[in-house]
Order: sequence, then C-alpha cells, then structure tokens
Amino acid sequence: MTLLLAGLVIFLGIHSVRIFAEDWRTARIAAMGPLGWKALYSVISIAGFVLIVYGYGMTRQSPVDLWSPPAWTRHLASLITLPVFVLVAAAYIPGTRIKAALGHPMILGVKAWALAHLLSNGRLADVILFGAFLAWAILDYRAARKRDRQQGVTYRAEEITRDIAAVAIGIAAWAAFALVLHGPLIGVRPFG
Repeated sequence: MTLLLAGLVIFLGIHSVRIFAEDWRTARIAAMGPLGWKALYSVISIAGFVLIVYGYGMTRQSPVDLWSPPAWTRHLASLITLPVFVLVAAAYIPGTRIKAALGHPMILGVKAWALAHLLSNGRLADVILFGAFLAWAILDYRAARKRDRQQGVTYRAEEITRDIAAVAIGIAAWAAFALVLHGPLIGVRPFG
C-alpha cells in the first residue's frame, strides 16, 4: 500500500501544480525553459505512474475487501467507460464540438473512468486509487475552467467530421481495450 500511496502523491502531485502552484510552475518554466519543464514533468509523472502500477499490483497479493460489488456493476463500469474513450479522443482532435462544449474532455473522462471503477470495485486499494483520481479530476476540471474564464479562452468548433472521428476512434479504442486488452493488462475481463 505504501508504494501505491507514494505513486499517487508523486503522480497526482505533479499533475496538481497548475491547480495549487501556478506561479511556481510559471517560474520553473521561465528558469528551465519549456522543454526542461516538460522533461522534469515527464520523468516525475513516469516515476509516479510506475509506483502506482507496481504498488497497486502488490495490493492484490493481500487484498482488503470493503464490500463485494454486484456482478452487474462490472458491466455498468464498462458502459460508463465507453464515453471516456470518446472524451479522450476528442481532447486530442483539434476543433471538435465536444471540446468546444466541455473545454477539457480528458479531465471529464478521468472523472467518469474513476467513478466507473469505484462503482465496480470494493477493495481498499481500489477506493484509494480511483477515489484519488476522482478527487483530483474534480479539482483539476474546476481549476482549468476557472483559468479558461480568467484568460478568455474558448475552444473553436470546426466541422462535424472531427466529432465523428473522435466518436469512431473512441469506440474502436474502447472495444479493443474492454474486449481484448483489459484482461491481459489489468487482470480483469470486464465482459468475461
């Protein structure tokens, strides 16, 4: 559990700099340059992610059950994660109406992903992992939207084909992950 907690502190900590220390971040970018900051940010993020994955895996050796979710919650989680993949795709395809309407679709995707997994998992490590990501996403989305309003940032919607592409890519990625990759990578088959 210690490695999982350390990983969450490191990973979510570096991802929270814009929420809690925007001026410090700006000073670091000025001192290190944008590429230097991105390199440091990436190294810290990867280190935190590795600790999360390894620490979470270790918790499976001696799990602490808080409750037993009904089997149907796995199917509900799988359905909730479908729009997550669409939101992530929309975050990276410029000019989608989805991004224009929501502003930060990836963060909303993290919220939905975390909530879906909280509903379908009842172990202490799951509550800590997905609860931490949900809390972070709520704070980050609020901060990002506030920053957009203060800076007058708007996201332009272009042709509908961009949204169609985001939906198609999202559905294909969801199907590949839910039906094929989740089992070998995570150890749980959502539909099996």
